[in-house]
Amino acid sequence: MTAKVENVKQGKSKFRLTLKWRDTLQLSVLTIPTIIWFVIFSYIPMFGCVIAFKDFDYRAGIWGSKWCGLKNFQYLFASNDAGRILRNTLFYNAIFIILGIVIGVICALLLEQVKNKTMIKTFQTSMFLPHFVSWVVVAFIAQGLFKYDSGILNNFFVKLGMAPKQWYTDTKPWPIILIFANVWKTVGFNTLLYYGGLLGIDQTLYEAAAIDGASTMQRIFKITIPMLMPTITILFIMGVGNVFRADFGLFYYIPNNYGSLYSVTDVIDTYIFRSLKVSGEIASSSAASFFQSVCGLLLVLGANRVIRKINPENAMF
Repeated sequence: MTAKVENVKQGKSKFRLTLKWRDTLQLSVLTIPTIIWFVIFSYIPMFGCVIAFKDFDYRAGIWGSKWCGLKNFQYLFASNDAGRILRNTLFYNAIFIILGIVIGVICALLLEQVKNKTMIKTFQTSMFLPHFVSWVVVAFIAQGLFKYDSGILNNFFVKLGMAPKQWYTDTKPWPIILIFANVWKTVGFNTLLYYGGLLGIDQTLYEAAAIDGASTMQRIFKITIPMLMPTITILFIMGVGNVFRADFGLFYYIPNNYGSLYSVTDVIDTYIFRSLKVSGEIASSSAASFFQSVCGLLLVLGANRVIRKINPENAMF
């Protein structure tokens, strides 16, 4: 009798899975191109990580080159610049994560207050447009602003009777410039993500809060922010996973690769690129990239575990 009950339960479970699969068939088909893209460009190239542990020889190829253990990792940590590039990478990424969340949420809240559909589309387009602008183009704009002899800012200073400024030799303003450039380029994308989360909040919650006499700020902190917390948490975990990686275009093209600015603009990615150009050591560059990936994985797992202990519902997995 017990065996029959178990068979009936298993049959019902399989039937439910079949119905669920049929209901999500269209969504599953839509994910196929993305899965193929990740397999080709993300998972298959992972076999190349073996270069990080080999004394790579172009003539012998990847599998014919000799193993060298952790020798390639010494190039990144034994360098006198290791402390500088690690400090800059972690500092900038921490600032980018915090500002990305704070400014993105604030802009999404402001955008929600706009009721005119034409104005909403105008604001969305104007904020999202910088996301598609290449860093190379932004670099040309920066040069037009900061050139010593013909830059817009220096010409403005001269007209005010002030001395022109050597922007590409003075390190003090560049952390602010880089942070501003990153926020300008990413704020539209972040705002769109949080704005989509706002549209999914049940409006009856706001109506009930308004009836109870809740102010606008109370509704934001008691309803909006808690409802956005899952989205904020996921984006935070993803940001933490990339904390050892830097936007190469931002840190290479905007400062125009000036050596006088390396103390505040040099990060792991730009350092690896210059080393690869000079020495051509693919194995050392691969070791640095492998180190970034492992650290990113550990940080994602750690951040997700901490969040799971605080609130399991907000964890990514």
